[in-house]
Amino acid sequence: MLDQHNSSSTGPDPFIVMCAPNGARRTHSDHPKLPISPTELANCAAEVMAAGASILHLHVRDEHGQHSLDVNHYRRAIDAVTDKIGDGLVIQVTSEAVGVYSRRDQMTMVKTLRPEAVSLALRELVPNGSDPNETADFFCWLHENNVCPQIILYDEIDYQRYQQLQKQGVFGEEALFLLFVVKKQQPEREHEGFLNTAFGKFPPKTDSTWAACCFGKQEHNLAALCAQNAGHVRVGFENNIWREDGTFAANNAELVRNAREAALPANRITATADDARRILSRAQSATINQKQISSLPKKGKNDLNSVI
Repeated sequence: MLDQHNSSSTGPDPFIVMCAPNGARRTHSDHPKLPISPTELANCAAEVMAAGASILHLHVRDEHGQHSLDVNHYRRAIDAVTDKIGDGLVIQVTSEAVGVYSRRDQMTMVKTLRPEAVSLALRELVPNGSDPNETADFFCWLHENNVCPQIILYDEIDYQRYQQLQKQGVFGEEALFLLFVVKKQQPEREHEGFLNTAFGKFPPKTDSTWAACCFGKQEHNLAALCAQNAGHVRVGFENNIWREDGTFAANNAELVRNAREAALPANRITATADDARRILSRAQSATINQKQISSLPKKGKNDLNSVI
């Protein structure tokens, strides 16, 4: 085990390094070490855990290698991972639609699978015109069934909408675990770092527990920025397969090690899975009661979406 891969009772929260090892679209033709099968995912999980990851962001594929939310595919992959590493990583499944699945498909998958954690894109789960009461019911179910959600936000509009929905009580009384997806910068503006992103000045001011991910080799700089600003990071082949010098990373574990090392100047030790569970449990400490749900605006011209 790594010397830095342990918890601390003082100072800032340990630094959560999430690993997204495959995503919905890349294949072995993009990188030969991209894990797709349950066995490949299990072997990758063991490698990234040893390298310092505490959360595995899991995508699964169907028999044709296409993105899937099929519960049976998920169960086979999760069983393979847990057989290999036990509870050494928090397994966060994706609910990504990829233009195929509806928000009800996503919620049905989560309720059937009952994973330890799930990522949920705000714009997919609560699209304009949807009923926020239905979303509040779903988040109440998540809390009651100990499923930890992470809300994915792609730009400032998403973030403002999240804040409005939160203020209305859709997600409960406390801030949730957020993931900011930082867009790739234009080459001529790379010297500006991450100050000019889809979120304006990054990172946004928030009381929430948050992480960020980005596309391409800027991932290396992002890890350091997140560590310096009390955030966490998600790395891995879903969004980046390159080293800083533009050559291929050997595997996902290399990217995790880079992120872990980027946090050291900020005096952030790397979170274990147990650290991550404690941090995320705190982020999800709110409950949503029926009074809150019944007080939400009804769908229609006064729908919450009309104020955003």
